[in-house]
Order: sequence, then C-alpha cells, then structure tokens
Amino acid sequence: MAGLATLPQELNHDVVDLLNRKDLDPMAVVLEPIPPVVCNGENGAVKKMKTGENGEREIVLGRNIHSSCFDVTEPEDNDGVTGDKEAYMAGVLARYRQSLLERTKHHLGYPYNLDFDYGALSQLQHFSINNLGDPFIESNYGVHSRQFEVGVLDWFARLWEIEKDQYWGYITNCGTEGNLHGILVGREVFPDGILYASKESHYSIFKAARMYRMDCVKIETLSSGEVDCDDFRAKLLQNKDKPAIINVNIGTTVKGAVDDLDLVIQTLEECGFPHNRFYIHCDGALFGLMLPFVTRAPQVTFKKPIGSVSVSGHKFVGCPMPCGVQITRMEHINTLSSNVEYLASRDATIMGSRNGHAPLFLWCTLNRKGYRGFQKEVQKCLRNAHYLKDRLRDAGISVMLNELSSTVVFERPRDEEFIRRWQLACQGSIAHVVVMPSVTIEKLNTFLDELVEKRSTWYKDGGNQPPCLASELGKENCACPMHE
Repeated sequence: MAGLATLPQELNHDVVDLLNRKDLDPMAVVLEPIPPVVCNGENGAVKKMKTGENGEREIVLGRNIHSSCFDVTEPEDNDGVTGDKEAYMAGVLARYRQSLLERTKHHLGYPYNLDFDYGALSQLQHFSINNLGDPFIESNYGVHSRQFEVGVLDWFARLWEIEKDQYWGYITNCGTEGNLHGILVGREVFPDGILYASKESHYSIFKAARMYRMDCVKIETLSSGEVDCDDFRAKLLQNKDKPAIINVNIGTTVKGAVDDLDLVIQTLEECGFPHNRFYIHCDGALFGLMLPFVTRAPQVTFKKPIGSVSVSGHKFVGCPMPCGVQITRMEHINTLSSNVEYLASRDATIMGSRNGHAPLFLWCTLNRKGYRGFQKEVQKCLRNAHYLKDRLRDAGISVMLNELSSTVVFERPRDEEFIRRWQLACQGSIAHVVVMPSVTIEKLNTFLDELVEKRSTWYKDGGNQPPCLASELGKENCACPMHE
C-alpha cells in the first residue's frame, strides 16, 4: 500500500498487523502521513525571536506535548476478559487527577475561578446536549438546554440593561467566539467600516480583522493599558468618510485596564460620528461581570449607544469548561440570521453545534450566587489584589494595580521554571497575577514567600539589578534603582 512507506517503522508494523486481521476491512482504513514534530528548544521549549522597540527579545513557548502525551493504544484480544485496559486507563486518569490538583494549587496567572462544585450536574453527563441553532427557537433536535440558556441570557440582559424584546444573544463556546461574533455583527452593519482597537486588546480582535478582511487601526495606550483617546481622535479624523467599528476593552488582557466607554463615545461624537455611523463592541471577558459590582465604576449598559457585549463564563463565573455570553441588539442580528430547514430553526451564531452543558453550569451558578453573591466575590478579589500589590511593593518589586482591576502587574520573574510553576502570564518584562475568588490570602503568601526567596538569588550581592519598568508601569510604580 502506498501510504505505508511514509510511516515510522514501529507504526508500520502495527498497521500491517491490523491489516492481517480477518475481521478488519482494509478498505475502511485511511492511512495518512504523521505530521512532523515541532523542533524543541532548550528545556523542551519552542523558542522564537521577536523584534521590538528595544531590540530583539526571546519568546519562550511552552514545552512540546509530544514528549509527555498519553498514547492511544489498540486493545488486546483478551482485554475484555482480563480488564487490563480498564485498569491501565484508570491508573492514567488517577495520576492525571493528581496533577490537576497540584496545578490548581499553583495557579495564579490566568483569570479562571477554580472554586466551584457542580456535583448535582453529574447526573446529566450521560446526555449529548446540543443547542444548535437559535437559542430562542426550538430545533428538531430535542436533547437541548435552551430553557436554561435563555434564562441565563435574560439574567445578563438585566445586568446590562436591555429589554427582553430588544436583545438577541447566545452562549458561546469561549470568549474569543463572543468577540468574533461582536465584530462580525459590526462588520455586517457597516460593511465598509474600519475596525479600531487599542494595541492592548485581546488577540482575538485582530484575529477577527484578519478573518473578515477588515481594515484595522491600532490605537496607542496609556501606561495603565487604557486606550489613548487623543490618539483615537487623531486616527478617527483621518478616516471620517468611513463608519467606525470600535472594540472597547472592559479589562485588558495583561494589565486589566478598563477603557473609558463614555470618553470613547464622546470622542466619536466630537469627531462628527453620529450614532448611526459607529458600532461599539465591549469585550468584557473577565471584568464585564465584575465591573457592575465595583463602587463608582463606569457602567456598561445598552442605555448607551453600544452594539454588543461579550463575557467569558469560565472566568469569573467559574464554569468548568470554556464558554461565554454574547448579547447584541435585536435590530442588528437580522443582518446575520438565516433560516435553516435542516434544523427547523434560525441561525446567526458563529458555530453550528453549541455545548448544551455550559448553560446548565452557568444557570446553577447564577441561581446560587445571584447579584449579591457576585458583589461579595468582587469585593473579596479587589481586597486581596490590593493586599498582593502592597506586599510586592514592600518587597521592593515594581508593581501596578489599576483602580477597577484585580490584575496585579509586576516585574517578570527571571526564572522560567518559577513562571511555569505558578502559571504566570507574561509579556515582555512584566508578568501578572489575576486575583480570582479561588485565590486565597494563604496562596498569595506562599507565592510571595517563594518569589522573595528567588529574587534574593537573582539579585545577590548587587551583581544584577531589577529592570526599569517605568515605560510599562509608569514611573510611580517602578522600583528600579533609578526610581525607587
């Protein structure tokens, strides 16, 4: 057979053994070459070089999983009798569970709430729940959870102040899908519009621009990470003949900065863009659910001229699988929707099939906590974030915390193993910890003790000096020898 020559020798033998079995139809086997393994760098990390304003720096990517993956093996003929295969799988899963416990214990850098218990939903794991099509129109596929999904959407509609008959939305498969959908709606409303996004917007915004072949203008940011509306104004005035599609960050990915929505709208109006010449998508992946419960915070509401809001369900809410909520105005969605006879429903989503289990998890959490419960958790996160910031500052470490944020940004640790151990998110010379409801003072103290001990070796005897982070965090937040 032509394909066998391209396979590794050990796999070649396995395939030949399979083809010699009398109960196997050779015509049913599709043989394809195995893709080449990506070359590893030092310590198993794939490395690339990126040129920035300060010259070249090295980006360290994660380790290659091929070195630690769990192989899928064919069962032996007697496995059904001996149970060896089941025992092997049980052992692998038990060890994997232990690794998850350890990784959860040392999780600080990504905005996931790991504090949840959904034991009551285990009874539903045996069902293939699929919410394909429009959430508000039942399809021919009856094993769905639309009644839960719409209940969740109504809850968020109340939070963002839009009436039931004025909005459309759905539970997405992740936060990126919410951004892709929001930008797509804006593009459909204004086919010749220009997308404006701050340079610290989530990478999915620029992915959307590439996917939809949109003209995209990057806006400069302040040291806080917030969009620079002076630069926004200048770039708007260069393109007054084209409608504006704007991504507003309700918490940037790295610094947790909240763009000033009111100032963005004011800038648009002052530049001669009436409400029917712009579309605003609010990326509220993490802080979209936190901001409503922060005292004196500017509010995201459909009472303002915004087009859509998205939020992640696996972040602050604490859903165990990636998901999100996307809500837009009903008047906009007709530009996307189409009737699908195969479903006996309408569709205006990005994906076809949608996870029907996610609405159940979200519904349970919203019912259990409610607005008051989320308010308490937000206050706890902000309090603990300030505690971490103060402890880092007391230790002589450059650190910044935006007023409306629980993302603590500080000097990037010099040890990549330490970064991996605590799963820190890094960019250039800075790293951050996102303080979530599952992050306790005890965990923060353990992290701080380890970090201070490590730094005593990194900067031993004054041989090395902490980097200057004035340009990234502002002079007032820099603790380098020049600014301390």
